[in-house]
Amino acid sequence: MELECTCMTISADEWAQKMKDARPISYKWLVGKIRKNMPELYDALALQFPNPYDQNCAVNRDYYILVHSAIEYFIRKH
Repeated sequence: MELECTCMTISADEWAQKMKDARPISYKWLVGKIRKNMPELYDALALQFPNPYDQNCAVNRDYYILVHSAIEYFIRKH
């Protein structure tokens, strides 16, 4: 897993491509995976605290999409 980009650093067309075929994912499961594989991101975003955007997280073939502070974090699967 690696953080590829956020929605703030890409164009609308790139965003649409990265969101293609996205479906909901369990926030709790995703945060656990981030905590294990990307502890620096877990700490930087303080993911141990409640997130009002937790229901907006998603997954597709290429990315885990974490939504935090109204920003989408595109985490590439490996």
